[in-house]
Amino acid sequence: MSDFAQDIETDSGIYKTLLESTKAIPWKIDWASMRFAYIGPQIERLLGWTPASWVSAEDWATRMHPEDRAWVVDFCVAQSQAGTDHEADYRALTKAGNYVWIRDVVHVMRNAAGEVEALVGFMFDISERKKTEQKLLDLQKELEALSFKDGLTGIANRRMFDSVMEMEWSHARRSSQPLSLIMLDIDYFKQYNDHYGHVQGDQCLKQIGQVLTSAATRSRDFVARFGGEEFVLVLPETDEESAAKIAERCRNLLFKEQIPHENSPVSQILSVSIGVGTVVPAHGDEPVAFIEAVDRRLYQAKGKGRNCVVKAG
Repeated sequence: MSDFAQDIETDSGIYKTLLESTKAIPWKIDWASMRFAYIGPQIERLLGWTPASWVSAEDWATRMHPEDRAWVVDFCVAQSQAGTDHEADYRALTKAGNYVWIRDVVHVMRNAAGEVEALVGFMFDISERKKTEQKLLDLQKELEALSFKDGLTGIANRRMFDSVMEMEWSHARRSSQPLSLIMLDIDYFKQYNDHYGHVQGDQCLKQIGQVLTSAATRSRDFVARFGGEEFVLVLPETDEESAAKIAERCRNLLFKEQIPHENSPVSQILSVSIGVGTVVPAHGDEPVAFIEAVDRRLYQAKGKGRNCVVKAG
C-alpha cells in the first residue's frame, strides 16, 4: 500500500473515531435504495436498537411516535426530493418501549450531475431541552392564569371581566340574545375595615367572592372582582326579570352568611347595594356605555339608602 493510501485510511479511521465519540449520532442513507449505509454505535446506547437493526428508512419511520410519524416522514421526503437541507424534531421509540425526543439534522448530498445521491445527518437527544420547554410552557400558562385571577379572592379580576364582557357582547349582538350585568358593592366597607381590621376585611371579600360564585349557577355565568369592594356578574342569555331574581338571590345568600357589621348605619349584618341591567346589543353599540349605565344604577341603590337592588324602569 502506498504512503498516500495509508494516509487516507488513517484519516478515515480518525474521522470515524471522532464521529463515534460524540453524543450526536451520525448516519447515512443511500437515496436510491433508501437503505442505511451507516449509523453510529451511539444509537444503541440511546435507543437500545443495535446499529445492525437499522436497515432501511422504514426502520427509522416505524421507530417513531405514531403522532409524529406522518408529518415527519412527509416533510423529510419532500425536503430531500427538493434537495434542501432540513431538520425535524420527533419522538423516537426505544427498544424498551419508551420515547426519546430527537432532533434530526439532515444534509442532502448530490452527485456530479446534481442528482440526490445520499442523505447524511446527525441525531441529537433533545429530551432535556423538551422537558425545559414544557416547564416554561406550563409556567407561562400558570402566569397567564394568575394574570386573570384576583390575587385576594381567587375569582376572576377586572382584566378577565373586560375580556369576557367583550366576548359575550359580541355573541349577544350576533345572536340577538339578551345580556345582563349585575354590579354589587358592599355597604360601608370602609367602616367595616376600620372596625374589624384589614385582615378580617380581606376575609370578608374572599367570603363574598365564594358566595357570588355559588349564585352564578350556569356554565357561562361569570363572576369577577371589579375593584375594591365591588363585584360583577355577567349573565349571558338572561332577560331583565331573571337577572333581577339572580340579584335578589345574591342579597339573600349574603344575608344567610350573617357576617356582622356593627358599624353599618343600615344593618347590623353586612349588606350590599346592587345595580342590574339588561341589553340586546345592536350594531354600533359598545359595552362601556352599558357598564356605565349599570354602574349608575348601583349608585342609585346607594342613594336610596343602600341594601337594595335598582334595575331599569
